[in-house]
Amino acid sequence: MVAERTTRENRLVTPTFLIVWLVNFIQYLLFYLLVTTIALYAVKEFAVGEAASGLAASSFVIGATVARVFCGYVTDVVGRRPVLVTASVLVAVACLLYLPVDDFALLVVVRALHGFAYAFATTAVMAMAQSVIPASRRAEGTGYFALSSTLATAVGPALGLFLVESFDYRTLFLVTFATSVLALAAALVLRTPELRQPVSRFNLADVAHPAVIPIGVFMMLIGLCYAGVITYLNAYAVERDLTVGASLFFIGYAAVMLVMRFILGRVQDRRGDNVVIALGVASFVIALVTLSLATENWMVVTAGMLTGLGYGTLMPACQVITVRLVEPERMGTGISTMFLFMDLGLGIGPIFLGMLVAATSYGTMYAFLAVICVLAGFLYVLVHGRHVSGSRLRSVDTGGAAQPRA
Repeated sequence: MVAERTTRENRLVTPTFLIVWLVNFIQYLLFYLLVTTIALYAVKEFAVGEAASGLAASSFVIGATVARVFCGYVTDVVGRRPVLVTASVLVAVACLLYLPVDDFALLVVVRALHGFAYAFATTAVMAMAQSVIPASRRAEGTGYFALSSTLATAVGPALGLFLVESFDYRTLFLVTFATSVLALAAALVLRTPELRQPVSRFNLADVAHPAVIPIGVFMMLIGLCYAGVITYLNAYAVERDLTVGASLFFIGYAAVMLVMRFILGRVQDRRGDNVVIALGVASFVIALVTLSLATENWMVVTAGMLTGLGYGTLMPACQVITVRLVEPERMGTGISTMFLFMDLGLGIGPIFLGMLVAATSYGTMYAFLAVICVLAGFLYVLVHGRHVSGSRLRSVDTGGAAQPRA
């Protein structure tokens, strides 16, 4: 009887987990459907220049970054489900507003609103997912959950481009709105355990959880390196005549991530954080070095696969570390802290990297990012890896925080 109860408590794939997975997949799918198409839409529809079209795309990130400042605190105090439902409503409203927009400034506002709501939705749904993942299978469950964003990365950009090329932007926006309504419907039926933080005065610790800041800085540096990949890959490929390799880069990226997510989560649960982080950092460094030296298309595809094994491994692994570092009732704040630092790397990185490219070359930029990635690895060792918590953790269900092995 006890064995049956233990087995039931350790179940990972449950109806609730599947619904949370679906909600997260849709939120990321909505982002990727539009991120690859909205800049060109701004140029065609409103006759704006390249800088303005970039603003149409980046205003989403601006809205999300603003929300990250306090969405964790709100999620912990108000509750995960109310925040998710409200955010899902706002996402649906934003997706609907893409249809009647007839002014570029309004498009920027709608994009910012969408990003703002997206940040709340993804923070709440991640906290809900962690609340139903057994502590003894934390990394494995987080890896499976992260498959939702991986699949969205593979499907979203291609689907968005297909809808625009085969139909028109109105069709794209209608599909986006219909998909957002599906996410809202799924959010409405979700029920997960709630642990609310007592209402307290909002302070800096609610913006960035002190325990998460060190690993957050690590992810900021990793995000900076990834920003160089996603922002400049196409221009780099055109300059080096490697466009075929660039077109297959993210297919290789997604394929490796889809396979390794079924393996590395179990490794992290059983062997600890360090072995997985070491693999991720080493793979990402090799990927960046390969990009800096690439002269053939196969080298770019290989770099894509290594990026999937690198960045694609580090992202869920650090989510697991974050959950273990924070109190169960402050899980939302912990998760939003990690996302905030990562978004800073992704958002600010391209500005400085663009200056570097202008002064040197794409190859030099990728070599520089490889060095940054190595330094990030040393930072991880200092802030987490050399501590007891960087070793294997004992599987104790504390509602989201595993205890270190003595």
